[in-house]
Amino acid sequence: MAPMPEVIFNGPEGRLEGRYSHNKTPNAPVAVILHPHPELGGTMNNKIVLTLFQTFVRRGFSTLRFNFRGVGRSQGEFDRGEGELSDAAAALDWLQAMNPNAVACWVAGYSFGAWIAMQLLMRRPEIESFIAVAPPANAQDFTFLAPCPSSGLIVQGDKDEEVPPESVAKLAHKLSHQRAIDVRHQLIPGGNHYFHHKTEALAAAVDDYLTHAEGRRVPAVAE
Repeated sequence: MAPMPEVIFNGPEGRLEGRYSHNKTPNAPVAVILHPHPELGGTMNNKIVLTLFQTFVRRGFSTLRFNFRGVGRSQGEFDRGEGELSDAAAALDWLQAMNPNAVACWVAGYSFGAWIAMQLLMRRPEIESFIAVAPPANAQDFTFLAPCPSSGLIVQGDKDEEVPPESVAKLAHKLSHQRAIDVRHQLIPGGNHYFHHKTEALAAAVDDYLTHAEGRRVPAVAE
């Protein structure tokens, strides 16, 4: 996949740095991808973030990934999740301004980014589906999902050494029993928290869910 154009857009604490792939199909759906914890080395170039980004691009989405405040060339300092949620909202604003007629809006995140993604979901009713990869259900509070407003996929490695799979299973079980949404929980056999040697399996799981979602609501879009 060719390098994606660098973009700079305004965030709450200054400029935010991103990479953006624009799909030329009229009304193509959009997706924003959120990276892991900034204080643990998370950036928009994390391999799982790249895997998510590339999967959405292949499926015809106009897709944005970006660095939270204080990461890479993004201005500001880490803000314990509160500021990062505001950054994500600003990124979605920018993405929607670039694609005002998008047929669908998705959010995806990995680890800390999944926690922020689920909070963004609660704030922005236009987000119709989500991908949460290894959400830190053991370390962060997800009780704000009451109820979860959108369908989505929760995916994790069954050998995750950072986030106990049973904590994610409990979260997924709670969400999957809510009315009017479809939350799928999938384990990647042999996958650890970092999906060593399992990124292709992760990409396949996400791609499969996108196919499922297209059948449910999202029209197929050609590249």
